[in-house]
Amino acid sequence: MGRRAIALNLNEDELATLESWVRGRKTPAAEKLRAQIVLACAQGESGERISARLSVSEQTISKWRRRFAQYRIAGLSDAPRPGQPRKIGDARIEEVIRKTLHETPQNSTHWSTTLMAKATGLYPTAISRIWRAFGLKPHLQDTFKLSTDPHFVAKVRDIVGLYLAPPERALVLCVDEKSQIQALNRTQPGLPLTFGKPATRTHDYKRHGTTSLFAALDVATGKVISQLQRRHRSAEFLRFLDTIEANTPRDQDIHLIMDNYGTHKTQAVRAWFAKHPRYYLHFTPTSASWINLVERFFALISERHIKRGAHTSVKDLEASIAHYMETYNRDPKPFVWTKSADAILGSIERLATKINSDAN
Repeated sequence: MGRRAIALNLNEDELATLESWVRGRKTPAAEKLRAQIVLACAQGESGERISARLSVSEQTISKWRRRFAQYRIAGLSDAPRPGQPRKIGDARIEEVIRKTLHETPQNSTHWSTTLMAKATGLYPTAISRIWRAFGLKPHLQDTFKLSTDPHFVAKVRDIVGLYLAPPERALVLCVDEKSQIQALNRTQPGLPLTFGKPATRTHDYKRHGTTSLFAALDVATGKVISQLQRRHRSAEFLRFLDTIEANTPRDQDIHLIMDNYGTHKTQAVRAWFAKHPRYYLHFTPTSASWINLVERFFALISERHIKRGAHTSVKDLEASIAHYMETYNRDPKPFVWTKSADAILGSIERLATKINSDAN
């Protein structure tokens, strides 16, 4: 015959407290479960039934029954963990955070763990733990540039409108050129990837010339019309426009999204567009190339193909890029734009407000 369970009798305050724990949305899950166990025990429910209903072992039920009988409500909270007590108080932590956010060290533009440790009297490892806990990274700095285009708002709404609600029976093409792609070859062969070690390559390299990739990204399909040319003047851009014309259906209007680069606005280019009235031009705001989706494609080809490539000549580089383009266009995937114009303008407004408030 097993040992008889300890009977639990609750007073009104204990009953109200335990029931509030069970109902509370912010009650920790562990404490809510313990409150359910004690309430069930006090109501005379057997350990076997409590175990089945709450999916806990009978040993766990006995443990919290005994803890409550001995310590009452206070016994349901976790006991202090073993180990040394925390040596750095809240005031010291607050001092580190305040200095990190609002002060700069002497003879330096930003804090390091060593400088902060010297300023606060803590160890560098303690500074690292505090920064890590609060997500502070004083050694990093992001860059940004706000457009000064007087027509910025109108251009953003125009281009984002083409992405989110493209016109019917028309093509939307994002056009740009990735210029000065270098044909680089390493001075020595690298080592291949192996278990526990990354692939290697020499730091130095030999230059063998450059080429430029002209690209027109079809927003709807992700397919890219491309052309490689050794230079990127107005004459080369005109040749690429001829390539676009030859590779698009003649019965469709074409909306071209492109930046304000000088070669896109020469007299010869304007004359070409005058002879091809089915083309509608949409220029991105100045200093806002991020809104042109073809830049996303350029990032993709750079990361996946160009960055780690080794080429002994420009001809070799161009053949490699041409092969990538052919493979890419066999199964293209469109880049989906999700952010509305209002969301973009709201983000920029908040950034500008923060910059102005910090300056004042």
